[in-house]
Amino acid sequence: MLEALLIFVLQIIYVPVLTLRTILLVKNQTKSAASAGLIEGIIYIISLGIVFKDLSNWMNIAAYVIGFSVGLLLGGFIEKKLALGYITYNVSLLERNDELVNSLRNAGFGVTVFVGEGMNSPRIRLDVVARRSREKEFIQIVQELAPKSFLVSFEIRSFKGGYMTKGMKKKG
Repeated sequence: MLEALLIFVLQIIYVPVLTLRTILLVKNQTKSAASAGLIEGIIYIISLGIVFKDLSNWMNIAAYVIGFSVGLLLGGFIEKKLALGYITYNVSLLERNDELVNSLRNAGFGVTVFVGEGMNSPRIRLDVVARRSREKEFIQIVQELAPKSFLVSFEIRSFKGGYMTKGMKKKG
């Protein structure tokens, strides 16, 4: 019983570390990802070693599987709270909305305005860059000032230059 509890606890540590390691790797933070991978490897070997020691012990197997599942939930929760990195939003509007543009800029978001050609009429597109941790704030401003806008988001792996670069990195 004690082994099953240990396996469960190790899994709810292991899987969030695995989640964060994957995110760090995707965001090109390889040194941090390697450190997380070291912790992940140690936990993985210990917990699987206990499980493989006695494959007839269904409690250990169940603890591993349930702990993995709970770890996924915890890892997702932690990732959302940390909101590492940056995001870019394309905001499509039917007409120019200077109030929205000014509100976003005053809130500290980087905004570039483009005029495009839609199927039936011209369109305005805003490219907005922000920290992922400010995504809810951004969406709230857009919903308030342009509720019929069409939003598409992209995760940014890296960027260089631009008006907002220094300010965004410092505001962390």
